[in-house]
Amino acid sequence: MCYRTELNSKLSAIERSFDARFIEPEAYSPLGEINAFTFIKTPVITDENQGEIQLYNWGLIPFWAKDDKIKKMTLNARIETVTEKPSYRESVRNRCLIIADAYYEWQWLNANGKEKQKFLIRRKDQEIFAFAGIYSSWKNPTNNELVNSYSIVTTEANELMSKIHNNKKRMPVVLKEKDRNRWLGGEEVRSFAFPYDVNLEAREV
Repeated sequence: MCYRTELNSKLSAIERSFDARFIEPEAYSPLGEINAFTFIKTPVITDENQGEIQLYNWGLIPFWAKDDKIKKMTLNARIETVTEKPSYRESVRNRCLIIADAYYEWQWLNANGKEKQKFLIRRKDQEIFAFAGIYSSWKNPTNNELVNSYSIVTTEANELMSKIHNNKKRMPVVLKEKDRNRWLGGEEVRSFAFPYDVNLEAREV
């Protein structure tokens, strides 16, 4: 799974990497560790506005939801079932790039997971990258506020991540730079399931 990420890069470096501009540059703050369960806003690029970097909430809220409680369960979307599950199937055509420069995962050191080792995972060949994401726009019925939110798409773990995320053996879909437009363009989601992969490296932290 993927519940902790990092985006500590400068705004200008992010804009260069994606050839896009922040809509609200004053709202961006580099963060060394982003906790999904704070449902924080992080930078994304959507299929509808590929030249713009916007801030969306982590934790997808389907348009039909009566409240936002579901976001606790929609931080990640399994690529194998994303087209079938009610929480995601209406959003699977809404593609986005979720910008990051690293993510964190924990290795279980014993059978019950009470002892763990934290790892920081990066791309070997790219300082700033994108997770494959899907998004939704939801109107809060209590105050009519529009909330844009996303979920990170996950897949079966590769060899490296199977050793690190050794309890569930999952990993986020980290996109190759050449494939960003394929994802945003709506290509079949299973095309990005493992063995689709990029070169990652991990270190203990």
